[in-house]
Amino acid sequence: MELLDKLNWRYAAKAMNGEKVAQDKVNRIIEAARLAPTSSGLQPFEIMVITNQEVKEKIKPVAWNQSVITDCSHLLVFAAWDTYTAERINKMFDLTNDIRGFKNEGWENYRQLLLDSYPQRDAETNFNHAAKQAYIAFSQAIAAAAFEGVDATPLEGFDPEAVDEILGLREKGLRSAVLLPLGYRKEEEDWLVNLVKVRKSTEDLVTLID
Repeated sequence: MELLDKLNWRYAAKAMNGEKVAQDKVNRIIEAARLAPTSSGLQPFEIMVITNQEVKEKIKPVAWNQSVITDCSHLLVFAAWDTYTAERINKMFDLTNDIRGFKNEGWENYRQLLLDSYPQRDAETNFNHAAKQAYIAFSQAIAAAAFEGVDATPLEGFDPEAVDEILGLREKGLRSAVLLPLGYRKEEEDWLVNLVKVRKSTEDLVTLID
């Protein structure tokens, strides 16, 4: 119930007060994102954690001039792989083998299955798939932020190509997928703060097939 209470408390803050979020809270939010499930366990994304005010000022104009970009404590940029390559796939499979300390025939067959398919697909298809995985971690970070009592504002309203250029993401084989400012709400300037949360009823959202 505590998590549900926190999720009822959270909303997409439209104004933040610039107060710094304690680093241990940020660390736990990022760790929750790191622990998120992803397709085939590939984790095909990286998270840029921006506290540099000059960088946030550069991003604000290409993010609809939203004040939370510059008034947040930490700006998280979830950047997905621009495509899948044999090197990237092998790296994650090798990591699994190293951590588990053994090789599994079924796992190695699955590796080959991915190697025979993913790298042959077009880059845009691969990026869209990787971005979906980034969104899983993004969602988990939002829930973790709520649990920590930290406001988080999901942002898709930005120019991805411009953000990629500002952060030099393309040179790293990455493309920005979604932004998540972390901070604390500035209630006196936030038109959304006192409005009732609106969601579909469970009956409208869920269909039970038994």
